[in-house]
Amino acid sequence: MMANPDSHVTIHMAASLDGFIARKDGSVDWMETSDEFAGGDTMDPGFVEAFLKTIDCYVMGSKTYETALSFEAKGLGWAYGDKSIFVLTSRELPRTRDTVQFYSGDLAQFVNGRLRSTFRNIWFVGGGVVSGECLRLGLADEVCYSIMPILIGGIRFFEKLDKDVALHLAEVKAYKSGMVELRYEVRGRLDDSRNAS
Repeated sequence: MMANPDSHVTIHMAASLDGFIARKDGSVDWMETSDEFAGGDTMDPGFVEAFLKTIDCYVMGSKTYETALSFEAKGLGWAYGDKSIFVLTSRELPRTRDTVQFYSGDLAQFVNGRLRSTFRNIWFVGGGVVSGECLRLGLADEVCYSIMPILIGGIRFFEKLDKDVALHLAEVKAYKSGMVELRYEVRGRLDDSRNAS
């Protein structure tokens, strides 16, 4: 199958200001902060709902998937709606819904051969090893980085990134919750798409 030239791979991450995605014990309870920035935008539920409809599928590692399952078990709901979920793992994990599929193998072949030919907006939502590999292989078109107003120390997001990845700052948004969202285009992918046109 051929990759869809309109397909777009986004790495989305939420991290503490000191660059961590989880506490050392793996917990993410710190994401609910009590900060308030008066000059920030409000996350209007209608806007959020409309935005989530633009995402066609999610890709995640096994620990992110297990965290999502634990949130659901605590009654916090399933964050990914009825969208296709691809969990990158070689472990046996519970499959709680038909939209979840497991994959173990070549990531570039999977993204370029399978996902890009089927989906337009592909979102990588964690964890650090998966996202680092996505960047290392040049598969991402942009990085959407939400910085939470807290310092925690803990587990880094981009693990095992063995080369520089040049980015272009495309958008900055500040929210009333104190969260700042930075959207970066990945320079290599941006330059490749310009040269191809």
